[in-house]
Amino acid sequence: ADSLFVSEYFSQSAQKLSFYSWYGNAKLFHFHVPEDTVLLRWLLQASRGKGPECSSMEITVHFRHGAPPVINPLGTRFPANATVRPSYSLSLSLASAVQNTTFVNVSSPAAGDWFLAAHLPQAAGRIEVKGFSTPCPYMFQADMFVLRLTDMPVLEPGVPTPHTVVSPAKPLHVKVFVPKHAAGMRLELRSCVTSEQKACAVRVLLGSITLPQSFQRILTCTGNMSCSLALDSPPWEKWLQIMVESLGSANASVSLEMLASFTVCRPGSASSFLNFISLNQSQAGARPGSAGAAGSSAGEAPHNVSGQRSSCLHTQPVVREDLDVVSVRYRLLNGPSVPVNSLSPTLLLLNLNTGMDSGGSLVVSLLLNKTSASLANATVVACVSPASPVLSLNATRNCSTAFSQGYPLSVGTPSAEATLIVLYPQSDDWFLSLQLLCQKGQGECGSAEAKVSVLAYLTPCFNDCGPYGQCSLLRRHGYLYAACSCKAGWGGWSCTDDTKAQSISAQNLATLLLTLSNLMFLPAIAVAAYRYYLVEASVYTYTMFFSTFYHACDQPGVAVMCIMDYDTLQYCDFLGSVVSIWVTILCMARLKKVLKYVLFVLGTLLIAMSLQLDRRGVWNMMGPCLFALVIMIAAWVHHGTKRRHCYPPSWKRWVFYLLPGITLAFTAISVYAFMETNENYYYTHSIWHVLVACSVAFLLPPRDKHKKPWAWSQKLTCRYQICQNDREELYAVT
Repeated sequence: ADSLFVSEYFSQSAQKLSFYSWYGNAKLFHFHVPEDTVLLRWLLQASRGKGPECSSMEITVHFRHGAPPVINPLGTRFPANATVRPSYSLSLSLASAVQNTTFVNVSSPAAGDWFLAAHLPQAAGRIEVKGFSTPCPYMFQADMFVLRLTDMPVLEPGVPTPHTVVSPAKPLHVKVFVPKHAAGMRLELRSCVTSEQKACAVRVLLGSITLPQSFQRILTCTGNMSCSLALDSPPWEKWLQIMVESLGSANASVSLEMLASFTVCRPGSASSFLNFISLNQSQAGARPGSAGAAGSSAGEAPHNVSGQRSSCLHTQPVVREDLDVVSVRYRLLNGPSVPVNSLSPTLLLLNLNTGMDSGGSLVVSLLLNKTSASLANATVVACVSPASPVLSLNATRNCSTAFSQGYPLSVGTPSAEATLIVLYPQSDDWFLSLQLLCQKGQGECGSAEAKVSVLAYLTPCFNDCGPYGQCSLLRRHGYLYAACSCKAGWGGWSCTDDTKAQSISAQNLATLLLTLSNLMFLPAIAVAAYRYYLVEASVYTYTMFFSTFYHACDQPGVAVMCIMDYDTLQYCDFLGSVVSIWVTILCMARLKKVLKYVLFVLGTLLIAMSLQLDRRGVWNMMGPCLFALVIMIAAWVHHGTKRRHCYPPSWKRWVFYLLPGITLAFTAISVYAFMETNENYYYTHSIWHVLVACSVAFLLPPRDKHKKPWAWSQKLTCRYQICQNDREELYAVT
């Protein structure tokens, strides 16, 4: 009946989309689908601004169950040994309309975490100065509607249960709980009859839909004969949904009997008491009187293992050790080496079901230590799978279970080491299954045993993104996940793609250009000192010093040198640049000394405050420039009015100094604001340094007439000094 269904609505706030250059540009949405959900509907709403800067745009949305989607919009390479499966995605077009609304339906969705990631196309790479242009806002919002069955019937294992499908429009929903250590499941339908006494036709769907890959099983039954479906390795300790649809006429009901049975595989392992002793000894270390206990436990463990050869699998105890956010280490209690035989698989449990482990990378490494001398051609095959282990490694090597696809590994005599990297592993219990295989069959292996060292851990970023990347911890509400931000032209998920990477010589050239171009401030410093503008010369020296070492520290590659904290160098560089413009324009105004120095200090304090508020805002530079220009123009008008002559009065000053200086300044601003990109930054920004420094040397006014240039004092050999009398002589006119 309809009253048995409950609809629920979940919504998250809209996010402003960004052009894609790394995973941090993708906006993540995290939802939780409750149990017994039979229908999931996404409402995707995309919109853009109405300004002239807005154009048609394609928005890409990726879906995944259990973990954030692994995407690759740039087509870069993933690290070696990494497993990548394409995500389910769709595109939303914003062409003539300013809004796009799309619905996505998922029937029988898997319960748990669902993730959506939305982004714009690839970024153009242009460096935009904040405030010079207004980017078009592209917004995206995802809402989730679920239809949940409140009292879904439970199918008890081993007990035939009668059920009725009312009509094709109202399918039957039941669920069954899969116990732990279930090696197989068999679902059987029998005694199928219709109300119209016609041939029975039903379709059975087992399992839930997951994206990007769905392993839902479909069984079609026709006639009165019973039909069944067998599954290997169903998901342990989970509810399995079963939906039965009638394929008959619209008014006919179907009655049938359902029976679910499980094959349980009981493991053989060391006793919990021995595991507890070994755990205490490994944590506390050797203590007086504990040598005997350690010897007995170490001697009893192999005996216990050999006694359990007849079991269908052998489990090894594993301890999960949380190190940090999205950082876990798995430690084997019986040592780093795991005994592997050919009679039954060895199983290790890797717990990743906390809900906060799916934002990193799971790394599993195997190293073959020793094998029997007669088994030179033997191979240890391993499978890493979520939800349920692979228990039939000798029969198949594709690592598939009932509702998931695992990841294969193998080590042998030719290649004794293997590594697997699972990017963004889904939140679940993960299993590592190992078994010894022989080329001529299991009879060749006999009772042989191989030793395999297992290293398993969860890390935020594999290899910490390498030397050309930075691992960033991202957050969406309370969910944390990590991603790599690459530099120096490197790309890829872990910054291992060197297709567009800068060479070492190119990195050295970029560093030299950005640092040595600041030496062009030396002529401006010399001119300022020669004309007695000592405060201005000090400001230019400060700017040259910090700009040089800031760019030496700001390099993306290996040619980096930081003499102090990066943030401090950046702040000092920005402060020196703006203050240099401020003091230069005020010096051109020819104000009285007291007023000029008061404006120097007051302006520097205000600039320091504004940079602390917003370091990259365009008005932090344009504001002081415009205010200083207003003061300079007012002072020049005052001087011209007082002298009744254009100021500055000399045409040579205008032609040979002011006009070239103004041209250089405007060219520098144009290069800085409109020409810089990520690819040409190292030489366009170097041109900015050169043009600004040269413009300062041209724009500085000449020294005061009553001040003479610097000169060495004249000294006589007799060590008497001739002193110049600067006293003005007064003449009396009679």
